[in-house]
Amino acid sequence: MGWWRINADTLARSRFVLSPFAEAFASLKQLHAGEAAHPGEQAWLDAHRPGYRRRLADDPVTALLVRSGIGRRWIADFLTPAPREGETFEEGVARVRAVRGDEARADLRLSLAGPLPSALDRDDLPERAAALLEYVWAETVRPDWERRRRVLEADVVARTARVSRGGWAAVLDALRPGTRWLGDNRLQVNAHPYPPRALSGAELVLVPITAQRHGWVSWEGTERYAVVYPCVGALADEGARTVPAALGALLGPARAGVLVLLGSPMSTSQLVGVTGQGLGSVGRHLRVLLDAGLVERRRAGRSVLYSRSAAGEVLVEAGAGGAGGGG
Repeated sequence: MGWWRINADTLARSRFVLSPFAEAFASLKQLHAGEAAHPGEQAWLDAHRPGYRRRLADDPVTALLVRSGIGRRWIADFLTPAPREGETFEEGVARVRAVRGDEARADLRLSLAGPLPSALDRDDLPERAAALLEYVWAETVRPDWERRRRVLEADVVARTARVSRGGWAAVLDALRPGTRWLGDNRLQVNAHPYPPRALSGAELVLVPITAQRHGWVSWEGTERYAVVYPCVGALADEGARTVPAALGALLGPARAGVLVLLGSPMSTSQLVGVTGQGLGSVGRHLRVLLDAGLVERRRAGRSVLYSRSAAGEVLVEAGAGGAGGGG
């Protein structure tokens, strides 16, 4: 497995960062895979994937670049520069464009774990990658960026509150699929057999995205490291979203689904995105659950976050227990 050793000083200086560039790259990955991260993303994917596929069909070199650069176990490093605090999309994509051709080819060989296709033996790969990312940002992400930003901000608020309750180790332990706090200042970042890295004195940023189930890690030399992770809700796998039959019969499947998701604090925007339900429907479910004392709400900056109350926890646990019984 791949793990990082994070000393106390680096951990104490860790912080959350929003990155328009990371959101654009996550969207590129989703368009490439053709698989929605969660139900609320399906309409977005259906609307934008045909245009994305036409663009690559007209540019077979860039299509091959994407297939080669987004590997099953490794993403070519030059495609994912570690996000910087306050960086705009334009500043992020400029760093991709500035990579030398030989560096890009070396990164692609590592991603492929083998020889580079002859069609990619050229120096304009960074320019091609940057142009594709600009297309994804302009056509598929920027029109919806303000909504996405609110969802990401709500995630950061919820995780920051968790830091205050359980410390950084508790947050890192469940940040994204494959991450786990191992103790002794060690963070497992994936399940692949990569050499460990020591982050002593480095900058560590945690970057939420809405458009991926898994995220990725990236770094610049030994100075800056980033863990890009799916925000609350997008992180939940299908098992975590399963509504116990007894609970669904009591509350109705849609309302029960909202209650199940609120094991972690979420905003209305997040619930709309993850469930695929309309804003009005989610709002009605929340009002009923609030009136019944099953959820609580609190303001956190510009967001209002909802979470299960103690009574809601008991109800969900009882429903899950009932679902597992029978003979």
